[in-house]
Amino acid sequence: MAVPVSRSLYEQVMVPNYAPAQVIPVQGQGARIWDQDGNEYIDFAGGIAVNALGHCHPALVQTLSEQSQRLWHISNVFTNEPAIRLAASLTKATFADRVFFANSGLEANEAAFKLARRYGTITGGEGKYEIISALESFHGRSLFTVSVAGQPKYSQGFGPAIAGIRHVPFNDIEALERTISSKTCAVVLEPILGESGVLPATYAYLQRARELCDEHGALLIFDEVQTGMGRLGKLFAYQYFGVVPDVLTAAKAIGCGFPLAAMLTTNEVAQHLGVGTHGSTFGGNPLACAVGEAALHLINSSQVLEGVSARHAYLVKALSEVGARYGIFEEIRGIGLLLGCVLTPAWKGKARYIMTKCLEQGVMVLQAGPDVIRLAPSLIIENVEMDAGLAKLEVTFNQLSMEQLVASLQSAE
Repeated sequence: MAVPVSRSLYEQVMVPNYAPAQVIPVQGQGARIWDQDGNEYIDFAGGIAVNALGHCHPALVQTLSEQSQRLWHISNVFTNEPAIRLAASLTKATFADRVFFANSGLEANEAAFKLARRYGTITGGEGKYEIISALESFHGRSLFTVSVAGQPKYSQGFGPAIAGIRHVPFNDIEALERTISSKTCAVVLEPILGESGVLPATYAYLQRARELCDEHGALLIFDEVQTGMGRLGKLFAYQYFGVVPDVLTAAKAIGCGFPLAAMLTTNEVAQHLGVGTHGSTFGGNPLACAVGEAALHLINSSQVLEGVSARHAYLVKALSEVGARYGIFEEIRGIGLLLGCVLTPAWKGKARYIMTKCLEQGVMVLQAGPDVIRLAPSLIIENVEMDAGLAKLEVTFNQLSMEQLVASLQSAE
């Protein structure tokens, strides 16, 4: 007999490391989602920048169905056709010569950081192992990746952090110049700080990081887990900024919802991960790579990439207008379809509350810290879906404004 699935059952059977919303989505199509009760939502969150082609894209469904009838898993004792094809397509479309497949962003970053340490010790000796990253960055939840990320809240309480990690303020060229040294094996940067406010890097900062890495024999690693796969209107953010890294990590949208990640690098750097130095049981499995190949083919097209810019302009204009009308947003920042709606002083610290209220009105958004509402919708979201979501945001903001007015009147009494 099947157990009735409910939010209360979640509380009984799941480890309490998440605090999910009360609704349970059960079906999606395009940028629309329906919950257990049949309520419809417009998805401006995109599974946190994962669903680049929306929910249940027909081409991806067909690809997964066809591959599921051929080969699911074979292990890395063997290779497989989808993995080879996807790797070849990624190298053809980027600076990279070699690809390592994994299942998630943290796994791709773990591989990149291990590669950096190995590269450093082989090329510069045992003392060349320091990694520099940005304060308020995010690179995953393993012990290594939370140590590299510049957010102590994710690493505290798990014992000593991994040694040799240096943190500098984001976009601060002088701080990076002061910190990098002959001990540095890598500088790790997100082209846009996604989790901490949707803050884009400057070209000058990324370019100087490239120069400094060259000067000190260090690798430049771009974490493109969130910015990659068309999110900024280019296949990868490094192409948008015109600064080429030595290593790039991709996940989230690379599988459009199917667990898949990749670390891309050059021939020169890849040689330092020889046989037996790293691995993944499921990394590069046929199911994931078949979906990834289909997704890459669709995303890396002029129709999709050029459409990102048009959708960016449409959303930014509309969000600016509605945010100003209700005094909720003071700025809309970001690139492409990774947008950060910065809250006005009156609403500072209330991003999670606003996100919850939006959900109640039928639109899914994200937060990026306590002061920013984040949007990362499908790259092919239709105008009618954007309009529906914007209308729901308008209703939400009107309600919030009324709440604020009532609270103001009550406090004045």
